[in-house]
Amino acid sequence: MMNILDFDALAPEDFLNRDIQAEEDVSAAVDEILQEVRTRGDAALRDYTRRFDGAELEDLRVSGEEFAAAREAVDADFLETLRQAAENIRRFHEHQKHNDFVLADRPGVVMGQRWTPIEKVGVCVPRSPEAFPSTVLMNVIPAQIAGVSEIVLVTPPRQDGAVSPEALMAAELAGASAVYKIGGAQAVAALAYGTETVPRVDKIVGPGGVFVATAKRKVFGRVAIDMIAGPSEILVLADGKTDPGWAAADLLSQAEHDPLSSAVLVTDSRPLAEAVRAEVERQLEQLPRRDVARRSLEENGKIIVADSLEKAVEAVNRIAPEHLELCVDDPFALLPRIQNAGSVFLGRTTPEALGDYFAGPNHTLPTSGTARFSSPLGVDDFMKRSSFLYYDRPALSTCAERIADFARREGLEGHARSALSRREG
Repeated sequence: MMNILDFDALAPEDFLNRDIQAEEDVSAAVDEILQEVRTRGDAALRDYTRRFDGAELEDLRVSGEEFAAAREAVDADFLETLRQAAENIRRFHEHQKHNDFVLADRPGVVMGQRWTPIEKVGVCVPRSPEAFPSTVLMNVIPAQIAGVSEIVLVTPPRQDGAVSPEALMAAELAGASAVYKIGGAQAVAALAYGTETVPRVDKIVGPGGVFVATAKRKVFGRVAIDMIAGPSEILVLADGKTDPGWAAADLLSQAEHDPLSSAVLVTDSRPLAEAVRAEVERQLEQLPRRDVARRSLEENGKIIVADSLEKAVEAVNRIAPEHLELCVDDPFALLPRIQNAGSVFLGRTTPEALGDYFAGPNHTLPTSGTARFSSPLGVDDFMKRSSFLYYDRPALSTCAERIADFARREGLEGHARSALSRREG
């Protein structure tokens, strides 16, 4: 099942870009979908929804009646869970908002920076087998906090043409402007180009399978995107005092996502490594999605034994995992030494699933080693910065000659004359 490797056998490239070949395999199909939606609009969306989702749709947009039916369908206890999760997510992301600044400390000079929200954002929510209400909350709430004026949510329908009522309630709680019953590359195309029904947006965010990831990569430049989200990952760094049953359960929580998912244990205890491997085998048989999890563990699961916790931390930073659990006595002492991780879960009683659904930090995270240079989804992803600058004529006169000299050294006489033309005298 899961191979046990020594630290010296660690090859970070084994953990990277597990989905690149898959993207290459669907590239031509995605090109066709993008072109079809761009030229045929809603008709192409209905055709692809019939073909890929088995649903016959007249109206692509979720109606008010459908929202009303969802309110009746979702039980009160889960609605309260959604409300509490939304409150936690909102509380965390409110602290990410930036302040504008103005510098006016020299005579005749004012400069500064201001933050403004992106106007229109599209949010992709996958369905497997139902749309994920957690993804709705994690993507819509930061956009709403940022001040995005139009938040368009897209998710594939079931064969009966309906959308998960739990997802609709999450969209209502989070503040989505509209929900459309489309998914896959065709949904990305609709958001990027616009159709008769679906508005064109300025940025597309949210996870999806290989078709969504490939489509997002291809439309980047026409619209902004958040990231190319690959298969899910977890790395559990555990010492010998960790309960092997807990560690095995956390590894399986990510392995059940997808055969391409990666579940890795790094430990300084070979007895724990052996015990966790046995626990994974035992618990695997109890999972409804055991076939998916088994493939994931066989193809991408690893147990790495290091000589010390210091070496274990080195392994973490080389792999740069999406989710990192620090199952040790003093996780806060290790935290400053973690350079590359999307989200860090501190201590043995903080499972990754807590962050997936409820705690507050975002669960849309960098994968495939991109935590080396990118960050979780947040309010910043839905805003943009502008700088501003004012010089009165006397202030410009003090530096016009220097500006002209700079411009001429770069061979740009027009720039030089522009600055000199406003000199006093």
